[in-house]
Amino acid sequence: MTLKVSIIVGNPKPQSRTLKVAQTLVEKLLEAGSYEVEVVDLAEHVEEIFAWPSEGMAALNASVASSDLAVFASPTYKATYTGLLKAFLDRYPASGLAGVTAIPVMTGADQTHSMGPTVNLAPLLVELGATVPGRGFYFITGQMDHLDEIVQAAADTYATNLNRLAKVSNSLRVVASLT
Repeated sequence: MTLKVSIIVGNPKPQSRTLKVAQTLVEKLLEAGSYEVEVVDLAEHVEEIFAWPSEGMAALNASVASSDLAVFASPTYKATYTGLLKAFLDRYPASGLAGVTAIPVMTGADQTHSMGPTVNLAPLLVELGATVPGRGFYFITGQMDHLDEIVQAAADTYATNLNRLAKVSNSLRVVASLT
């Protein structure tokens, strides 16, 4: 089974370090060849992200909502995520991300806002119906030289959490699908 993975980046700068961190997390977390990834670099959609309605944005939202795993990544702006990411997420109704496992990722200059992905972004993703398998991941951009090691540690933690959930899932009673 091939997983459908989405990486959504709310950095106003295209092809940002935040995107690199999110892509590296997916590469470290999942086995190569086990997934297909779609990157939604919101910097490439600034012309229509605030347009209502927008067929292009609606298609992006629908694609992300059909993902098995979605990584939502943003640089830290004013102690929280960017307006670009917020505008994208505002397009979902309540439970619009139901069935999606979501990992909140934020980048920043120092540890000052390291709880940002856990206390700001994760609750929004849960409110939208996503399952968040642990604390959010915060990456200090001055440590890009150590990207692989730092991201590997985070990926290992997420893998442990997801494996524990899978163990419970394998023991659940059968429930009629709501979809």
